Amino acid sequence: MTDLHVASRTAGRSVEAGEVDGYARKALVASNLGYAMDGFDLMILSFMMPAVVVGLNLTSSEAGSLVTWTLIGAVLGGLIAGVLSDRFGRIRVLSWTIMLFAGFTGLCALAQGYWDLLLYRVVAGVGLGGEFGIGMALVAEAWPAHKRARASSYVALGWQAGVLSAALLTPLLLPIIGWRGMFLVGLLPAVLAFGLRSVLHEPEIFVAASKKTRGEQMNPYKYLVADRGAITSTIGIGIMTSAQNFGYYGMMIWLPSYLSTQLGFSLTKSALWTSATVLGGAVGMWLFGQLADRIGRKPLFIAYQIGALVMAFIYPQITDPALLLFAGAVTGIFLSGMIGGYGALISESYPTQARATAQNVLFNVGRGIGGFGPLVIGWLAAQYSLQAALSLLVVVWSVDIIATAFLIKERKGQALV
Repeated sequence: MTDLHVASRTAGRSVEAGEVDGYARKALVASNLGYAMDGFDLMILSFMMPAVVVGLNLTSSEAGSLVTWTLIGAVLGGLIAGVLSDRFGRIRVLSWTIMLFAGFTGLCALAQGYWDLLLYRVVAGVGLGGEFGIGMALVAEAWPAHKRARASSYVALGWQAGVLSAALLTPLLLPIIGWRGMFLVGLLPAVLAFGLRSVLHEPEIFVAASKKTRGEQMNPYKYLVADRGAITSTIGIGIMTSAQNFGYYGMMIWLPSYLSTQLGFSLTKSALWTSATVLGGAVGMWLFGQLADRIGRKPLFIAYQIGALVMAFIYPQITDPALLLFAGAVTGIFLSGMIGGYGALISESYPTQARATAQNVLFNVGRGIGGFGPLVIGWLAAQYSLQAALSLLVVVWSVDIIATAFLIKERKGQALV
């Protein structure tokens, strides 16, 4: 074991062995709120898009590209912010990312046309993309090992809370303050960024690692392929995040269409199904964290993947409305619930010098690859049927189960290095 690993273990020993303290709770609240603001920011754009289209006289293709380019910016931000966090600190870079997406979301209120709005959305996306990995790394380093998985799941729940808040507040506020006013609401996270710097310090394990590497030219990416174990973890986790995102976007984008076109569901009923699926996902994330700290990460991931596979097979066979609503909630538990486990798994698979980099790279690579899910499902639906296209997910989850079983190492209860 290297001197750095010894120093890191020593610095984090009190955290690993102790109970949850005030610092850990503040770190969790900050990370959860930051991720909630990300979900809120992205979803208000979707919910108020018709008003933006009218206000700026946008075409349908221009409107659609705003979300696409925001996500492209998020992928870029994830790749950049993780490295900066591993070099300059969790709190500092977390504050930067929040300020960036808050500031440029606010600037969207001043947009005069498509091109300046597009620029603001891309830069806001860069800030948005760095949030997840940094928050997960911060919480993992602040919470004790025996509660690390549940803390990571609480961070993931922030996104669900943000989406739900956007769904509830947009219909209430949009008629009153308009779409420009809604973008100005996006400035509120900047207040959170200022608060972070005053109430939080860097985790001890990160400070110790930084002292040992001070003055060195650090390349966090090298730790993802440092040895055979790291390469195996990187490939395995990359497959897991890609499959999860492929399944999530493939089902969430196309199932409302399936419900309305092939089963005759009205938009209201489809929205009810979507709400049930989102709430199911929140339950799944919470449950994953609770159980992963007790029975381990790997067996729970496999259990959730099997659940997703079964639902991908069963769901297209259901036509009864009540059963579809129930199936949507169960699907959400397995499909979205896995997101609650990535924070702990990735944090435990890589050293402190590369923890935030690994979080952002692996999750955003998965999001990038998984983003092709709707395209593939749509193409197969055009060639065959949407029911047959959704059955492809059975194959996707089968590959995911095999990768998890053979490439992922169980690390429950292990101290961070």
